[in-house]
Amino acid sequence: MPDPVPHPAIAPSPREVAPPPLPTCAPPETPDVWQHDGFHASLDRALSSARARLTMGVSPYAAASAWQAWAANLLKAPGRQTDLAERYWHNQWQAFSGIWDRGRGFVPAKDDHRFDGDGWSNPLARFWMQSFLAAEDWWETSTGPQRGMNPRESARVAFMARQALDAMSPSNVPWLNPDVLNRLVETGGRCLLDGASLLAEDWLRDGVLHSEQPETFVPGHEVACTPGTVIFRNHLFELIQYAPATGTVQAEPILIVPAWIMKYYILDLSPENSLIRHLVAQGFTVFCISWLNPGAEERDLSLDEYRRDGVLAALDAIARVCPQSSVHACGYCLGGTILAITAATMARDGDERLASITLLAAQTDFSEAGELMLFVDETQIAYLEDLMWAQGYLDQRQMAGTFRVLRDRDLIWSRLVRRYLMGEEEQEFDIGAWSKDATRMPYRMHSEYLRGLFLENRLTAGRFAVEGRVIALKDISAPLFVLATEKDHIAPWRSVYKTALFTDGDMTFALVSGGHNGGILSPPGEARRRFRLGQRPEGAPYVGPDDWHARHAQHEGSWWPHWVDWLCAKGSDRQVPPPPTGVPGTELAPLCPAPGLYVLQR
Repeated sequence: MPDPVPHPAIAPSPREVAPPPLPTCAPPETPDVWQHDGFHASLDRALSSARARLTMGVSPYAAASAWQAWAANLLKAPGRQTDLAERYWHNQWQAFSGIWDRGRGFVPAKDDHRFDGDGWSNPLARFWMQSFLAAEDWWETSTGPQRGMNPRESARVAFMARQALDAMSPSNVPWLNPDVLNRLVETGGRCLLDGASLLAEDWLRDGVLHSEQPETFVPGHEVACTPGTVIFRNHLFELIQYAPATGTVQAEPILIVPAWIMKYYILDLSPENSLIRHLVAQGFTVFCISWLNPGAEERDLSLDEYRRDGVLAALDAIARVCPQSSVHACGYCLGGTILAITAATMARDGDERLASITLLAAQTDFSEAGELMLFVDETQIAYLEDLMWAQGYLDQRQMAGTFRVLRDRDLIWSRLVRRYLMGEEEQEFDIGAWSKDATRMPYRMHSEYLRGLFLENRLTAGRFAVEGRVIALKDISAPLFVLATEKDHIAPWRSVYKTALFTDGDMTFALVSGGHNGGILSPPGEARRRFRLGQRPEGAPYVGPDDWHARHAQHEGSWWPHWVDWLCAKGSDRQVPPPPTGVPGTELAPLCPAPGLYVLQR
């Protein structure tokens, strides 16, 4: 579908006609020396970009330097070498004993399901499994922290070793995996033909492991189908206003700021697990940003434009639809980070339009940002910048590949075995379809985000400037609801919790079961949902994450109803008639039905 054109009813706003000079949210302390250099620098960047395409944006130099540091530290530590030699022979004996005696062998981790099948109980299969687990244990020990070695380099080596071992697992080898062999016998070899057919189909269509968005979950039909209307569109986002489902609504509307790294409808999936539909049913007027999927022409979009022409522009529009009402603002993932930046800027400037702020799986401090930090250093960012410099953006496949690597057992190797070796067509789910509907990232914005936040952690270091002046999270006085998920591999919960360290106001923290995406989807009545919930009054002393965890009991059920109650308590709790859809006769006149046009861009 071609990119949408502005609706003729939208008159250019002063913001669009004469935008102020673009401020740099996080100006690089070291200027981009390539920006104005001549032919030779451009040639070097072009060659670097070509190499980066071959490695999916991962710098081989960063990997090589980490392994070099690991080897150098190990060579000068004879005591550690002796310990590792002893562990090697001990592991071999334990693995051999475990072939016949399950009580003495290695046991896979609880979240490792590669060896769950009954076929792994026969002695030959157990030999391969035990040998592999012994090697896995030895490498985990040998790549652990070393005295005198940079902890990040040590963690990077451990990560790469784990990735290599995951690739060499006997579960990935058809003649060593008893589940594959049993399937081969059951189907008379048909499974390999089916797998080869699926491999050819995926390769011709995508060139990668089955990444194209399936046609069974289409935005506006099976997903993203909560009734609503696009009431505003600019060069960066569409604003959706959802139709009321109750006779009266809460006086304070909700603005949802999703991440622009993926499409917004993770919060509006199938009707039965749509958070947006749930909020509407509880009597809220809900607005949601749907971000543009940028191309090469948007290469110079800055991080501050997402704040100014994104979040602030949405608040300006809502103020005209719901005049004299404060707003409950909710940001998810990267959308939560830009919402926190916006809220701190508004607090600095005396803008009191926010009734409350909710941050869902969103980080404000990046010093403990999990395994994603292993991909962030000067060498890696420069390498990635060269890739984006040539393309104008970071491609969605390159971004999706990074997240797959973080969970390669489940998202790469297990899928490969089921699909290509066992010939099993995967059953598609709404969240899986959404995860394949990725977006591109503009060159300038992503570079500023990686450098200013991930690499230099400026937001909580007192060095993040907006419009030339530094902002501080502690200026935020609106009540906070901060949510993290237990198994988040993108925004680890202890990292999310650090918002408590850099704010002083009323804050409620929730820790819920599940991962970065699945933990957010928690409709009432769904089984196996758990959460912990605690409130910190304004001015209360800081409590560390582990102490907080110990002090707050775990509860069964969904966190959604508790958040709804919290929103009502932080607002006026007044019931008013639903506001009109947009502002007819102005630039906020209804444009088209939800989910709009930007969400359909590929």
